[in-house]
Amino acid sequence: MSQAAAQAIAVTRALNAVMRDDRGRLIAALIARLRDFQLAEDALQEAAASALVHWGRIGLPDNPHGWLLKVALRKAIDRLRGGAREAQKSADLAVLAVGELDETEPDMIIDNRLRLIFTCCHPALELKSRVALTLRTLGGLSTPEIAAAFLDAETTMGARLTRAKAKIAAAKIPFVVPGPEDLAERLTSVLTVIYLIFNAGYTAGPAIKRDLCEEAIYLARMVNQLKPCEAEVEGFLALMLITHARRAARTDDEGATVALADQDRTRWDQAALDEGVALIDTAITRRCAGPFQIKAAIAACQVAGDEPDWPQILALYDGLLRYEPTSVVALNRAVALAETGEIEAALAQLAGLAQALDDYQPFHAANAELLARRGRNTESMEAFDRAIALAASPADAAFLLKQRAKLQK
Repeated sequence: MSQAAAQAIAVTRALNAVMRDDRGRLIAALIARLRDFQLAEDALQEAAASALVHWGRIGLPDNPHGWLLKVALRKAIDRLRGGAREAQKSADLAVLAVGELDETEPDMIIDNRLRLIFTCCHPALELKSRVALTLRTLGGLSTPEIAAAFLDAETTMGARLTRAKAKIAAAKIPFVVPGPEDLAERLTSVLTVIYLIFNAGYTAGPAIKRDLCEEAIYLARMVNQLKPCEAEVEGFLALMLITHARRAARTDDEGATVALADQDRTRWDQAALDEGVALIDTAITRRCAGPFQIKAAIAACQVAGDEPDWPQILALYDGLLRYEPTSVVALNRAVALAETGEIEAALAQLAGLAQALDDYQPFHAANAELLARRGRNTESMEAFDRAIALAASPADAAFLLKQRAKLQK
């Protein structure tokens, strides 16, 4: 291999590393200056293309991030000069002209990612748009990848992203971290968006190559780093770490889902479990309870010791119901109640949830399991049939089919 070819490969790898690891930080810095999502994305993409040429010719700069940011701002100025109305153009260029950037200064990029994620997750945007915009700007996923994750057409997702960016501009949604009076509500929106990304990671098909669970954990770590000592953020990160630590044991060799009680614990990621448990322990000491902390505590109880602490889990679900009085939480509480030995009482509670959760697969799976434990096999098989029809993934369907088959032996 020639020296020029080797240098080109090295430059490409270095640029890819910067864009992979710090794209969100760069985009946030650009949006903070430009106040325009699309202009920031386009300018950074052009700067990256220029980097391949210039870095290949003169070598890597001392501070690649600063180089990219400075060039991206110049590209943005060029675009403004070429396309804006004269009055607006002058105003925009005046803002960009204030202060020269020095790409040799390592700390020149103020970290605006926290502002960016609060902007992306603003309640004025549709929930799906918040998720998509967060994945695009902070996660760096492409429009085709985001579309694949949500089973949308690429053009549909592209239009959604365009509308979201336009709404931020038209509604003048501020690029700021909310004040104390609004922080709790807005933080809940941010965590909800990240949790939806995490959950999508379990159902994403082969068309999406990114691990959305890892992307969500990355975003949660970022929020925890940028907004430290927030108990609910710590509990939120703990919940995802404890859940994701079991990923290698979630399916068997045939691709079927494995119930938690039957998972091979040697396949769990012990480091992630330890980190998650330590985080929830820290969050609890802050004495500022919240729903994600309770969910993390439930997850911790499920993996601690040889058997889950079901009485404690039941008590935690009672607490969670005060924050989230939903049918799904009531279902999970009924399952915990059954695990303490109160199967008939649990079945009675499930009967009261039947109408609300008729289209919810876990409800029918839980009902089938409890009916089987009471020897009501015919009713159990009917419930399994309904659960199988509603299964969200082939792995879940395979698991349910195996459970149903046991009733016919």
